[in-house]
Amino acid sequence: MNEAAGGSRGDQDDAGEQVDPSGRGDERRGTLSVVPTPIGNPRDITLRALDVLRTAGLVAAEDTRRARRLLDAHDIDVRVVSCYDHNEQARTAELISVLNAGTDVALISDAGTPLVNDPGYLVVGAALADGLRVDPLPGASAALSALVGSGLPANRFLYVGFLPRKSAARRTALTELAPLSATLIFFEAPHRVVEMLADVREVLGDRAAALVRNLTKSHEEWLRGPLSQVHADLAARDEVRGEITVVVEGIRRRESTNGGGVGAGSLDPDRVIELLLGAGLDTRTVRSLAGQLTGLARNEVYDRVSALRPR
Repeated sequence: MNEAAGGSRGDQDDAGEQVDPSGRGDERRGTLSVVPTPIGNPRDITLRALDVLRTAGLVAAEDTRRARRLLDAHDIDVRVVSCYDHNEQARTAELISVLNAGTDVALISDAGTPLVNDPGYLVVGAALADGLRVDPLPGASAALSALVGSGLPANRFLYVGFLPRKSAARRTALTELAPLSATLIFFEAPHRVVEMLADVREVLGDRAAALVRNLTKSHEEWLRGPLSQVHADLAARDEVRGEITVVVEGIRRRESTNGGGVGAGSLDPDRVIELLLGAGLDTRTVRSLAGQLTGLARNEVYDRVSALRPR
């Protein structure tokens, strides 16, 4: 599916079908290639991706109908089976069997890079655990395209994906993100985006932001400015449609008297560390961010993180 579309439809025309692990004999084990596909403009597919699709013995696709349209457009004749949210667990064992029998498999989603808010995590994990070769190809990504077109810092960023649907849970998640200096990247459904932007502004403040709708399509639209301005623009519309990516500036670091980071004492160090740990960041990243945000000495940050991290 498109990375910014949400949900998963899949194509059920081969529901229950067993994959026949035949094709290239058992002289070698196959390679699992993770292949990005266009997110809107059909020309946004690499030559290498087309080569891999042409030579694969099997394509595992989130939606076989969309996959066949893509393959037909490039005169590629290859067998396609479904691999989407509701059958990925069962399909994974079959695909590993195919790979072990020597057949190369190409994994694709509806649009964009598989695993980025799309199925494929179980397949890739199982292939790696079995010692199979996994070949991730570069290519289309709504998150990265939105980031580089946002005008916001791209040297450090966090892909968040979809926030919780309910406002209370959404605000809790945003509170954990509030102290991060990294640029934040969100996906959101069009019918929820106005409420989502209101919560983002309420929790994070009126930060700089960019919203892009229908990336790479002929009717692509960008809104850039403070969150209040972006929110007001969408709220004034009768209806919002399309696939939406939102990019929001991270917290700005205030200059301290010693010339580095946020002044010590301006934030509660323990609270900052708890929020960062609660966001699932590894301890090394937590120490780095906590030091920058609070201005504490490295050894003090180390001690506090060690004391607060879950055992």
